[in-house]
Amino acid sequence: MSLLRVVSYNIHKGRSLAGRDSLSDLRLGLHGLRPDLMFLQEVQGRNDKHGSLHMQHESLAAALHMDCAYGRNAIRTETDHGNALLSRHKILSFENQDISDHSMEQRGLLHGLIDVGGREVHCFVVHLGLFAGSRVRQIEVMAERINRMVPDGAPMLIAGDFNDWRDKLAPLFVQQLGMYEVFAHAPRTHGMMPKLRESMQQLGGVLRGESADEIRIAMFRRQQTRVNQLTAEGTNNLVQSPRTFPSAFPWLRLDRIYQRGFAVRSARVLRGRPWTQLSDHAPILAELELP
Repeated sequence: MSLLRVVSYNIHKGRSLAGRDSLSDLRLGLHGLRPDLMFLQEVQGRNDKHGSLHMQHESLAAALHMDCAYGRNAIRTETDHGNALLSRHKILSFENQDISDHSMEQRGLLHGLIDVGGREVHCFVVHLGLFAGSRVRQIEVMAERINRMVPDGAPMLIAGDFNDWRDKLAPLFVQQLGMYEVFAHAPRTHGMMPKLRESMQQLGGVLRGESADEIRIAMFRRQQTRVNQLTAEGTNNLVQSPRTFPSAFPWLRLDRIYQRGFAVRSARVLRGRPWTQLSDHAPILAELELP
């Protein structure tokens, strides 16, 4: 069984909400999280004006001793930016697919395949459009790619900035892809105690003499058979996705981590310092177990 510490973070091109260069402090903050996988958005791959902001994915990967992949989406005269996947596990392959819906926004879907203890895990880094119709069409393009390229039942993670502040996309993930947002299945979230039922189930396993691995596997199986996130009307029924924007006073629910094939050990939004001084978004940290 493998434990992964997964981070999803819109790093705002290495600048704070106030516009201050934050990349150096960002490296330190992320290093302290001990991440195994990072899904990053608004990463600058090129900055010809400010060398300190150039090749941010490589700078972060070198500091954290991680493998990296970059998908360039928005190209300007002196800069470009896009999504990045950083992994402590080997990235076997990756491809960036253009999912731009109109000429006003350049959006891409970074699809990476990583090796976790001999098992292949498909990872998708997304930063969806500002218009609701665009987001739906972009998710449909992603679903088509997944149905074509990802084996049925293969472990999969989709994370990023969804710009879906009304939480309208959850039914598409549940119904079409069998994916669940990590906060919907997290037995422990930031500032909350474990759910009583899950605590009693763990205690029962201990009293029966089960090992720690046996207890975790049983919890994973219960999560997989748990009622999904949808009500009869097709709306989100369990825990809402967290507020992550703006970082100084999170109000909008923009960032997500969706998973398939994992047990969710914990999920939380990182608030307060230093995160309020590093980007306009707050990062999400989840601990996931791959049985």
